[in-house]
Amino acid sequence: MALLKPDFVLLVSCVDRKGLVAAIATSISAQDCNIVESAQFDDAVTGRFFMRVAFTAPEGMTVDRFNAAFLSVGSAYGIDWKVFDLSVKVRALVMVSKGGHCLNDLLYRTATRYLPMEVTSVVSNHTTWQRRVEHEGIPFHHLPITPENKVEQEAKLLDMIAQQNVDLVILARYMQVLSDTTCRALEGRVINIHHSSLPAFKGAMPYHRAYERGVKMVGATAHYVTPDLDEGPIIAQDVSMVDHADTVDDLIAQGQETESRVLTRAVKAHCEHRVMLNGHRTVVFK
Repeated sequence: MALLKPDFVLLVSCVDRKGLVAAIATSISAQDCNIVESAQFDDAVTGRFFMRVAFTAPEGMTVDRFNAAFLSVGSAYGIDWKVFDLSVKVRALVMVSKGGHCLNDLLYRTATRYLPMEVTSVVSNHTTWQRRVEHEGIPFHHLPITPENKVEQEAKLLDMIAQQNVDLVILARYMQVLSDTTCRALEGRVINIHHSSLPAFKGAMPYHRAYERGVKMVGATAHYVTPDLDEGPIIAQDVSMVDHADTVDDLIAQGQETESRVLTRAVKAHCEHRVMLNGHRTVVFK
């Protein structure tokens, strides 16, 4: 028997109270909607309750209509909530430099509909992947960065994001640090990927230096971007074990494959509205 495909997702965050889950379910049911997936988490440390509910809805249901009917429950229980229409794909802008492994995986996963998103454009400080991107029929924008033009180019980037109605910015091995101003303007809307050799092997050729130190694993971390470099709330992580016979090229290949896999996993979770911020941490519903 095929599983019902949900039409909407409701994300809930608040202080836990008796009767909360029942009230949420009753409100959804009262709108002639049917819950097909539900997950919840009560954080004993922060005292916050998190819930994700996916549901089918009758014809004519909209986000505004649902919100209007849910308002009484939301107000009564002090709920912070957001509803997403799953028929509307996330609009994503991808940023890349010279390394294209993450970009290529994102383009493929989007083309095969594994990722429920639309790539509005690709921005790069190099032209390395321009032909690859344009082959997919996606606009490519070259924004070279120098210390002298960084402010001007980031202003152009923010204009693009606004003009393209971008929901999510993906840093697919984009090797420029976004300014604090840009990070704050896009808070909760930028996902970055970096290798696990940070902070031990910062800067150029990290896999070469990791090889010289005899590391036994390589990995990657995908996280939301904040002004604190590479310290934003983590969404996904993974590792690949290294053998003593592996060469530097083997480490690089394993690292790139892991980076691509982890970034795609994080983007998928975000686009399916499975990630909720919990202070400096995240709640990621499976």
